[in-house]
Amino acid sequence: MARYGKQPVTIPQGVSVLVEGSNLTVKGPKGEVTKALPRFLDIVVKDGEVLVEKSSNSKQAASNQGTMRSHIANMVKGVSELWSRSMEIVGAGFRAEVKGSQLVMQIGYSHPVVIEVPPTMTAKVEKSIVTVSGADKEEVGHIASLIRGSRPPEPYKGTGIKYTDEVIRRKAGKQAAK
Repeated sequence: MARYGKQPVTIPQGVSVLVEGSNLTVKGPKGEVTKALPRFLDIVVKDGEVLVEKSSNSKQAASNQGTMRSHIANMVKGVSELWSRSMEIVGAGFRAEVKGSQLVMQIGYSHPVVIEVPPTMTAKVEKSIVTVSGADKEEVGHIASLIRGSRPPEPYKGTGIKYTDEVIRRKAGKQAAK
């Protein structure tokens, strides 16, 4: 039996957690995140801690208790510190820039690739590094995967968009005839 879901999530100074019906809202200095709650879990906020409790002994409640606890911990960290994901653009002539709420990339296609950045998030470009940050970890990961998916790195030259902590396994090209 897993015990992770029973551990409390500590609420740092300046962060508030509200449970309204079937929604959980976490507000902090860096933003606000709202998430729908499963009907078989109860969220208890007391003494600067958040506890996730099962309202039934079903298998579904037991399996989602630890998951919901992790989501709450990610929400609390996001509104206090922000989540960020960095990607590197590798390739001759590949570049990106932020125009308002859009990330415009020239990545080897005949047209620019435009990705809309939600107003709750920020994107910035420094040389060939694109950084996406926001309070919601899922949203940051989703936008980062859209950016990377627009030109995934290829294994021969390594050109494309890759996460900065990602290692691309390179393949040998064609061998010259002897």
